[in-house]
Amino acid sequence: MESVLSPATLAELRRPRPYPAVSVLTPTHRRDPYNAQDQVRLRNAVAEAKRQLEADPAVTRERRTEVAGHLDRAMTEVDLTHAEDGLVIFAAPGEHQVWSLARSVPERVVLSDTFLTRNLVSAQTAGRPFWILSLAADRVTLWNGGVDRVAEARLGGFPLTRRVENFDPERQQRIGDTPSAFREERTRQFLREAGTAMNAVLRDHPRQLYVTGEPAALTLLDEVGSTARGAVHIPHGGLAHGTPETVWQAVRPVVEAEARRSTEAVTRALETARGRREFAAGVDELWQSARDGRVRLLAVEENYRVTVRDAGDHLILAESGDLDSREDIVDEIVEQCLETGADVRFVPDGTLAEADGMAGVLRY
Repeated sequence: MESVLSPATLAELRRPRPYPAVSVLTPTHRRDPYNAQDQVRLRNAVAEAKRQLEADPAVTRERRTEVAGHLDRAMTEVDLTHAEDGLVIFAAPGEHQVWSLARSVPERVVLSDTFLTRNLVSAQTAGRPFWILSLAADRVTLWNGGVDRVAEARLGGFPLTRRVENFDPERQQRIGDTPSAFREERTRQFLREAGTAMNAVLRDHPRQLYVTGEPAALTLLDEVGSTARGAVHIPHGGLAHGTPETVWQAVRPVVEAEARRSTEAVTRALETARGRREFAAGVDELWQSARDGRVRLLAVEENYRVTVRDAGDHLILAESGDLDSREDIVDEIVEQCLETGADVRFVPDGTLAEADGMAGVLRY
């Protein structure tokens, strides 16, 4: 299953496909007893996609069979034992993909000439993804970080490893000594290569970067080249050989402090906008402002969801399942704002209580 959405990947997903490009979305659950229903719900969603393919006169028998086959193959790739909060399957002639999302999605099936990407974009933004680069004299590990976890990322050539004589990473972690290897020219070259590889990853997948390692390693990395402007250094050794849980516990206080500072900055920006009459709040007002490209900063509470119906020149609240209801209007607004260059921030629930869960700073 896919989980890392880069700008290049998003552009590829958005390109037109031969009809039909099928998008199947279904919420999933991480824990019992709710996850017991996920398999049945997923099978029903895929069956509904096949029913729509069968009923669509614009889909030839040959193409229907091909796309249905890709839906079946996608089903075999779904791993619900490691489910998150949402699942998206894309299938079209010649291809299929499965995406696991750390944000809930509405249950729906869409046949079009493009894939439905707004839920992926919103989930990626809400997840506040970041990179962790963990340094050691014999290994440099890259970790993919999110709201509440990290996992090793095997891309860009990472992990990088080399043989170091008389180097014991467990001893370094246990007693905190600084190995002489960090004074060797071979180590300088090794970390220079790691910095170059990290720069390449950041070009394709731009995110906040945290760098962990012994102070000597962090200093040496700065000396041999800049990995990224704005990278946050965390002086903690042993993580290049650590487990995801060990890494998460080490970086968690710093990540949470950064998130608090970000939320405080957003709150100040919204208050300033009120005084300048550049403030907008609520899904209806922001939907129109987003379509006009007027939103400069969009703030959304992490679990804010609302179902609406388009009444022509404005949106009205609706019940889930109503005719023409739009259950992912929040994700639609998020994607539209990102498309027009807005800064989108997800903040803790309750932060925007006076603004009904969503607020923005307008450009004009």
